[in-house]
Amino acid sequence: MMRLQPLLTADETRRAEEAHHGPMDELMERAGTAVAEHVLRQFPGRVTVVCGHGNNGGDGKVCARVLREAGRDVTLVEGIGDLGAPDVIVDALLGIGLSDAPREDAARMIDLINASGRPVVAVDVPSGVNASTGEVPGVAVQAASTVTFGAAKVGLAIAPGRFHAGSVQIAPVGLRPREHEHALVPASALLEVPRKQTRSTKYTAGSVLVVGGSRGLTGAPMLTALAAFRADAGYVAVAAPESTLPVLEATLLEVVKRPLPEDSSGRLLPRSADAILVAAEKADAVAIGPGLGRSDGTVELVRILLERLDLPVVLDADALWELEPFARAAPTVLTPHSGELGRLLGVESREIDARRLDAVRRAASRFGAVVLLKGADTIVAAPREGVLVATYGTPALATAGSGDVLTGIVAAFLAKGMDARFAAGTAAVAHGVAAELVEPQPGAIASDLLPALQRALAGHGLQRAPLH
Repeated sequence: MMRLQPLLTADETRRAEEAHHGPMDELMERAGTAVAEHVLRQFPGRVTVVCGHGNNGGDGKVCARVLREAGRDVTLVEGIGDLGAPDVIVDALLGIGLSDAPREDAARMIDLINASGRPVVAVDVPSGVNASTGEVPGVAVQAASTVTFGAAKVGLAIAPGRFHAGSVQIAPVGLRPREHEHALVPASALLEVPRKQTRSTKYTAGSVLVVGGSRGLTGAPMLTALAAFRADAGYVAVAAPESTLPVLEATLLEVVKRPLPEDSSGRLLPRSADAILVAAEKADAVAIGPGLGRSDGTVELVRILLERLDLPVVLDADALWELEPFARAAPTVLTPHSGELGRLLGVESREIDARRLDAVRRAASRFGAVVLLKGADTIVAAPREGVLVATYGTPALATAGSGDVLTGIVAAFLAKGMDARFAAGTAAVAHGVAAELVEPQPGAIASDLLPALQRALAGHGLQRAPLH
């Protein structure tokens, strides 16, 4: 069973605190000391500690005391006050209790902290971030680092809260969470992807069929097919419009090509379904959408394939266009970015970006499928199951074609028989780790991920913590 790392909501954190065998003052002492030790290691000079009410403020006061004992010049601010002239600020204002926008006095303090231009160390979560969702309903502290206790909080992993947290350090203060609905997928999960064995054949190692590639859009299915191979699939075929075969034949040496009927614009037709179903007889999973193009015919084709295929399917790109809810017994994975998910749910992409956790869970419920919402925090939701979050990757993924590579990885992992939710979450990690292994320089393109993906699955880059 894959070993996941817990992500706690505010309520789960409180229940863990209530289950702690010992006084709350003991936890507060450990928490405040952990923050102080982080400041002592990372930030020289004068410190201003901003404290609110409740446990978070108590942690801050312990931090201030420990810093003074260590010889630091410390200013303690409770409520609204002068920050002084600090070299670093400790934010112990609101903590995990926030559910709505900060009240006026707290919002003014947050604005003062952000306007100071000084690095900020947040206690547990940056003030203004919803610890349970990552939503930022008003103003929020922009931290350079966050010291959180016992386990990471959901709001530190999911945007927009993720972008306020800075680097995240988990301090082991003695909390032992007994329950958590959501979890981080660590890079070590890649070691659990089924590999080719001595007795494997090209079919038993995982067979993938890619459906897509309208005229002028052949690059997308090429990337998907090559990514499926680099993700250790044994057999990959591409079913595409007949007129695109010369391009595919010239580029994809190892991939089998299946020509399909097309319209005058080079897009697939509903009657292409019969040939696709024949090609799928040798497949263990099907990827539909890369470079498919958008027309009434392609929308109808996707509907027919979802109805008639009894294999695991991953839908991406143009296969998500005008997609309606469907009923399937076999696993289905949708891989939208925020714009595509907005169209699926009938809302603007900015609403998706503001409430990513809520949006991906609604989509999973609406479509009865696993939904992978792409982003710096890739979120995987399934109906009636907890959410998985993958936080690896670099700006190198912000390039055309990187989503096609991810689709190929998901398809390969599905073809290997992995549970759909874990296949999607682990594929997102493989995608992100590969991006981190790409030379960190401007101009990286999606095909650069392919050799790096081999290295990721071979165990390179697996040591980094999932939050950084």
